[in-house]
Amino acid sequence: MTENRGGKKGAGLVLGAATVTTGLLAGVWFAYVCSVMPALARSDDRVYVEVMRNINDVIQNPVFFTPFFGVPILTAIAAWQHRAGRARLWTLAAFVLGMAVLVVTSAVNVPLNDALAAAKDPAAARAAFEGPWVAWNIVRAVLSTAGLVCLIGALSVRNRTADWGLSGGSGSDRP
Repeated sequence: MTENRGGKKGAGLVLGAATVTTGLLAGVWFAYVCSVMPALARSDDRVYVEVMRNINDVIQNPVFFTPFFGVPILTAIAAWQHRAGRARLWTLAAFVLGMAVLVVTSAVNVPLNDALAAAKDPAAARAAFEGPWVAWNIVRAVLSTAGLVCLIGALSVRNRTADWGLSGGSGSDRP
């Protein structure tokens, strides 16, 4: 079985870029899990709501949106480029996991953010927001991390295949 790479280097670059963007996004969600949300949990309701509103405003920028939208786009391209090779299941799984993160964010976290932005009473707003948002952010962190693991698996399979000369690579180290 050979990799359909559309140019070996180009497909490797796309797979590498998908891996980096997925890692960046997993890191964002992880940072919320282990530091941002526990720190905010120590705050009173007014501060909690004000800071989350500020975060939700500030995070909407090209630096965040590049990996956020880059993950599904790059993993889709990588899955297509590796559709006939040994990395196909890894890249397809990463694509599905990346899409799941996009769905969770769009269907749960963003609506919670919007409700928080519109709320008048900080105590009621926090009570409705904090538990569900934190829980679904953990889901995003797990899904993104699993996607990262899949892409690392794809890179490993792809590189091993190329090193062994099984897909037209120049390596002569056969198993």
